[in-house]
Amino acid sequence: MQDRSYLLVDMGKSCRTTLAALRKLDLAISDCAGILVTHEHSDHVAGLDTFLKKYPVPVYARADTLEVLESRGTLPPAVEGIAVDGGQTMDVGHFRVTAFPTSHDVPCCGYRIITPDQHRMAIATDLGVLTPVVEDNLMGCDLVALEANYDAFSLHGGPYPYYLKKRIASDRGHLDNKACAAAILDLIQEGCKKFALCHLSQTNNSPELALTTVYNVLLAAGIQPGRDVVVQAQTRNDISPFLEF
Repeated sequence: MQDRSYLLVDMGKSCRTTLAALRKLDLAISDCAGILVTHEHSDHVAGLDTFLKKYPVPVYARADTLEVLESRGTLPPAVEGIAVDGGQTMDVGHFRVTAFPTSHDVPCCGYRIITPDQHRMAIATDLGVLTPVVEDNLMGCDLVALEANYDAFSLHGGPYPYYLKKRIASDRGHLDNKACAAAILDLIQEGCKKFALCHLSQTNNSPELALTTVYNVLLAAGIQPGRDVVVQAQTRNDISPFLEF
Protein backbone atom coordinates (compact mmCIF):
# COMPACT_ATOMS: atom_id res chain seq x y z
CA MET A 1 0.00 0.00 0.00
CA GLN A 2 1.29 3.46 -0.88
CA ASP A 3 2.40 5.57 2.06
CA ARG A 4 0.22 8.70 2.11
CA SER A 5 1.52 10.17 5.36
CA TYR A 6 2.23 13.90 5.44
CA LEU A 7 3.16 16.77 7.74
CA LEU A 8 1.51 20.13 8.27
CA VAL A 9 3.60 23.23 8.98
CA ASP A 10 1.67 25.84 11.00
CA MET A 11 -2.05 26.53 10.72
CA GLY A 12 -2.64 30.22 10.20
CA LYS A 13 -5.95 29.70 8.43
CA SER A 14 -9.14 28.64 10.17
CA CYS A 15 -9.86 25.00 10.90
CA ARG A 16 -12.64 25.05 8.28
CA THR A 17 -10.30 26.43 5.61
CA THR A 18 -7.62 23.89 6.49
CA LEU A 19 -10.04 20.97 6.33
CA ALA A 20 -11.39 22.17 2.98
CA ALA A 21 -7.84 22.33 1.61
CA LEU A 22 -7.04 18.83 2.85
CA ARG A 23 -10.19 17.50 1.19
CA LYS A 24 -9.24 19.14 -2.11
CA LEU A 25 -5.82 17.52 -1.86
CA ASP A 26 -7.41 14.16 -0.98
CA LEU A 27 -5.47 13.99 2.29
CA ALA A 28 -6.98 12.12 5.23
CA ILE A 29 -6.54 13.46 8.76
CA SER A 30 -5.59 9.95 9.86
CA ASP A 31 -2.50 10.14 7.62
CA CYS A 32 -1.19 13.35 9.24
CA ALA A 33 1.96 12.41 11.16
CA GLY A 34 2.18 15.72 13.00
CA ILE A 35 1.97 19.50 12.90
CA LEU A 36 5.25 21.43 12.93
CA VAL A 37 4.77 24.89 14.46
CA THR A 38 7.32 27.60 13.70
CA HIS A 39 6.24 30.11 16.37
CA GLU A 40 3.39 31.55 18.40
CA HIS A 41 2.17 34.45 16.22
CA SER A 42 -1.51 34.25 15.36
CA ASP A 43 -1.00 34.19 11.59
CA HIS A 44 0.71 30.83 12.11
CA VAL A 45 -1.56 29.20 14.71
CA ALA A 46 -5.00 30.84 14.36
CA GLY A 47 -6.77 27.63 13.36
CA LEU A 48 -4.84 25.29 15.60
CA ASP A 49 -7.00 25.19 18.74
CA THR A 50 -10.24 24.31 16.94
CA PHE A 51 -8.48 21.76 14.73
CA LEU A 52 -6.79 20.04 17.68
CA LYS A 53 -10.04 19.77 19.65
CA LYS A 54 -11.42 17.69 16.79
CA TYR A 55 -8.22 15.95 15.73
CA PRO A 56 -5.58 15.53 18.48
CA VAL A 57 -2.58 15.30 16.15
CA PRO A 58 0.88 15.57 17.79
CA VAL A 59 2.32 19.09 17.74
CA TYR A 60 6.05 19.76 17.41
CA ALA A 61 7.57 23.13 18.33
CA ARG A 62 10.23 24.82 20.42
CA ALA A 63 9.73 24.28 24.15
CA ASP A 64 9.05 27.99 24.74
CA THR A 65 6.51 28.03 21.90
CA LEU A 66 4.73 25.01 23.36
CA GLU A 67 4.62 26.76 26.73
CA VAL A 68 2.91 29.79 25.19
CA LEU A 69 0.42 27.65 23.26
CA GLU A 70 -0.41 25.66 26.38
CA SER A 71 -0.91 28.84 28.44
CA ARG A 72 -3.38 30.10 25.82
CA GLY A 73 -5.30 26.84 25.80
CA THR A 74 -4.35 26.22 22.17
CA LEU A 75 -3.15 22.70 22.98
CA PRO A 76 -5.94 20.58 24.49
CA PRO A 77 -4.94 18.06 27.20
CA ALA A 78 -5.37 15.18 24.74
CA VAL A 79 -2.75 16.61 22.38
CA GLU A 80 0.88 15.60 22.76
CA GLY A 81 3.22 18.59 22.54
CA ILE A 82 6.76 17.56 21.65
CA ALA A 83 9.69 19.97 22.03
CA VAL A 84 12.20 20.22 19.18
CA ASP A 85 15.01 22.48 20.34
CA GLY A 86 18.68 23.06 19.66
CA GLY A 87 19.04 21.46 16.24
CA GLN A 88 17.47 18.26 17.50
CA THR A 89 16.56 15.67 14.86
CA MET A 90 13.71 13.25 15.43
CA ASP A 91 11.43 10.87 13.60
CA VAL A 92 7.95 12.24 12.95
CA GLY A 93 6.06 9.37 11.39
CA HIS A 94 8.18 8.29 8.43
CA PHE A 95 9.93 11.68 8.21
CA ARG A 96 13.22 12.83 9.74
CA VAL A 97 12.74 16.37 11.03
CA THR A 98 15.34 18.84 12.28
CA ALA A 99 14.35 22.15 13.83
CA PHE A 100 16.71 25.12 13.55
CA PRO A 101 16.39 28.60 15.12
CA THR A 102 15.49 31.62 13.00
CA SER A 103 15.93 35.32 13.82
CA HIS A 104 12.51 36.71 14.76
CA ASP A 105 11.06 38.85 17.54
CA VAL A 106 9.66 35.80 19.34
CA PRO A 107 11.22 32.33 19.63
CA CYS A 108 10.93 30.86 16.14
CA CYS A 109 12.31 27.98 14.12
CA GLY A 110 12.46 26.54 10.65
CA TYR A 111 12.42 22.87 9.70
CA ARG A 112 14.56 20.60 7.57
CA ILE A 113 12.67 17.47 6.53
CA ILE A 114 13.91 14.23 5.00
CA THR A 115 11.20 12.18 3.30
CA PRO A 116 10.99 8.36 3.40
CA ASP A 117 12.63 8.23 -0.05
CA GLN A 118 15.51 10.40 1.20
CA HIS A 119 14.54 13.65 -0.51
CA ARG A 120 15.27 16.81 1.44
CA MET A 121 13.32 20.01 1.88
CA ALA A 122 13.51 22.95 4.27
CA ILE A 123 11.17 25.75 5.24
CA ALA A 124 12.37 29.03 6.74
CA THR A 125 9.91 31.83 7.31
CA ASP A 126 9.66 34.80 9.69
CA LEU A 127 13.35 35.59 9.78
CA GLY A 128 14.94 39.00 9.58
CA VAL A 129 18.28 37.64 8.42
CA LEU A 130 19.76 34.36 7.27
CA THR A 131 22.11 33.26 10.02
CA PRO A 132 24.85 30.66 9.40
CA VAL A 133 22.67 28.06 11.13
CA VAL A 134 19.79 28.76 8.76
CA GLU A 135 22.08 28.67 5.73
CA ASP A 136 23.54 25.32 6.81
CA ASN A 137 20.07 23.80 7.09
CA LEU A 138 18.94 25.09 3.70
CA MET A 139 21.99 23.86 1.83
CA GLY A 140 21.80 20.52 0.09
CA CYS A 141 18.01 20.47 -0.06
CA ASP A 142 16.01 19.46 -3.11
CA LEU A 143 13.31 22.03 -2.29
CA VAL A 144 13.53 25.19 -0.18
CA ALA A 145 10.50 27.19 0.97
CA LEU A 146 11.90 30.61 1.87
CA GLU A 147 10.28 33.80 3.05
CA ALA A 148 9.94 36.68 0.59
CA ASN A 149 7.82 38.83 2.85
CA TYR A 150 8.07 42.34 1.47
CA ASP A 151 9.34 44.68 -1.20
CA ALA A 152 11.43 47.34 0.54
CA PHE A 153 10.08 50.22 -1.56
CA SER A 154 6.47 49.14 -0.96
CA LEU A 155 7.05 48.77 2.77
CA HIS A 156 8.72 52.13 3.34
CA GLY A 157 6.26 54.00 1.12
CA GLY A 158 3.23 52.09 2.37
CA PRO A 159 0.54 52.65 5.01
CA TYR A 160 2.14 50.89 8.00
CA PRO A 161 3.13 53.05 11.01
CA TYR A 162 6.83 53.74 11.46
CA TYR A 163 7.33 51.37 14.40
CA LEU A 164 5.89 48.46 12.39
CA LYS A 165 8.00 49.26 9.33
CA LYS A 166 11.07 49.33 11.56
CA ARG A 167 10.17 45.99 13.14
CA ILE A 168 9.54 44.28 9.79
CA ALA A 169 12.80 45.53 8.27
CA SER A 170 14.92 44.65 11.31
CA ASP A 171 17.15 41.61 11.77
CA ARG A 172 14.38 40.17 13.96
CA GLY A 173 11.61 40.87 11.48
CA HIS A 174 11.12 39.50 7.98
CA LEU A 175 13.12 38.78 4.85
CA ASP A 176 12.59 41.06 1.86
CA ASN A 177 12.54 40.07 -1.80
CA LYS A 178 16.13 41.09 -2.52
CA ALA A 179 17.54 39.19 0.45
CA CYS A 180 15.48 36.16 -0.54
CA ALA A 181 16.77 36.39 -4.12
CA ALA A 182 20.39 36.60 -2.94
CA ALA A 183 19.90 33.55 -0.73
CA ILE A 184 18.34 31.59 -3.60
CA LEU A 185 21.29 32.43 -5.83
CA ASP A 186 23.67 31.06 -3.19
CA LEU A 187 21.57 27.91 -2.74
CA ILE A 188 21.53 27.25 -6.48
CA GLN A 189 25.33 27.12 -6.37
CA GLU A 190 24.93 24.38 -3.74
CA GLY A 191 22.67 22.32 -6.00
CA CYS A 192 19.14 23.29 -4.98
CA LYS A 193 16.85 23.61 -8.01
CA LYS A 194 13.35 24.19 -6.63
CA PHE A 195 12.12 27.08 -4.51
CA ALA A 196 8.82 28.22 -3.03
CA LEU A 197 8.56 31.88 -2.05
CA CYS A 198 6.38 32.01 1.04
CA HIS A 199 4.85 34.37 3.61
CA LEU A 200 4.33 37.19 1.11
CA SER A 201 2.81 40.32 2.63
CA GLN A 202 -0.62 41.20 1.29
CA THR A 203 0.12 44.92 1.76
CA ASN A 204 3.80 45.24 0.90
CA ASN A 205 4.33 42.58 -1.75
CA SER A 206 2.72 40.50 -4.47
CA PRO A 207 3.61 37.20 -6.15
CA GLU A 208 4.44 39.08 -9.35
CA LEU A 209 6.75 41.53 -7.58
CA ALA A 210 8.53 38.82 -5.60
CA LEU A 211 9.06 36.67 -8.69
CA THR A 212 10.28 39.62 -10.75
CA THR A 213 12.88 40.48 -8.10
CA VAL A 214 14.13 36.91 -7.89
CA TYR A 215 14.10 36.39 -11.65
CA ASN A 216 16.13 39.57 -12.25
CA VAL A 217 18.84 38.43 -9.84
CA LEU A 218 18.99 34.96 -11.38
CA LEU A 219 19.00 36.22 -14.97
CA ALA A 220 21.84 38.61 -14.17
CA ALA A 221 23.82 35.55 -13.02
CA GLY A 222 23.04 33.65 -16.23
CA ILE A 223 20.42 31.38 -14.64
CA GLN A 224 17.19 30.91 -16.57
CA PRO A 225 14.10 30.39 -14.35
CA GLY A 226 11.92 27.60 -15.70
CA ARG A 227 14.84 26.02 -17.52
CA ASP A 228 17.60 25.83 -14.92
CA VAL A 229 15.53 26.19 -11.75
CA VAL A 230 11.91 26.31 -10.61
CA VAL A 231 10.77 29.27 -8.51
CA GLN A 232 7.14 29.50 -7.43
CA ALA A 233 5.44 32.19 -5.35
CA GLN A 234 2.95 30.65 -2.94
CA THR A 235 -0.52 32.17 -2.82
CA ARG A 236 -2.05 33.41 0.44
CA ASN A 237 -5.64 32.28 0.08
CA ASP A 238 -5.59 29.42 -2.42
CA ILE A 239 -3.87 26.08 -2.76
CA SER A 240 -0.61 26.56 -4.63
CA PRO A 241 0.42 24.09 -7.35
CA PHE A 242 2.36 21.02 -6.26
CA LEU A 243 6.13 21.22 -6.22
CA GLU A 244 7.44 17.68 -6.53
CA PHE A 245 10.98 16.96 -5.43
